[in-house]
Amino acid sequence: MPWNECKPMDERLRLIARLLEVEKMAPLCREFGISRVTGYKIFDRYKACGLDGFHDRSKAPYRQANKLPFHVERAILGIKKEYPFRGAPKIRDKLIREYR
Repeated sequence: MPWNECKPMDERLRLIARLLEVEKMAPLCREFGISRVTGYKIFDRYKACGLDGFHDRSKAPYRQANKLPFHVERAILGIKKEYPFRGAPKIRDKLIREYR
């Protein structure tokens, strides 16, 4: 007999259906094997987005914390093009001297 395949979206839908039948959150979360925080997160997403809230969301960051501003990046690449054998410390020193 093959294993029953369950999809996360189907499980979330079953959880919400049972919550809407006025079952308690804590026992349902124990039954589904998730934390109450996750259960409330799924329920809040359902209230905010409807059925679209069941789909997995991207985990990619919205921005890169250490990304340089565009003009600084262009300046570094310009110096690197002009002096291809210079390393990062020399390029940094040149930038500091030029833009002080």
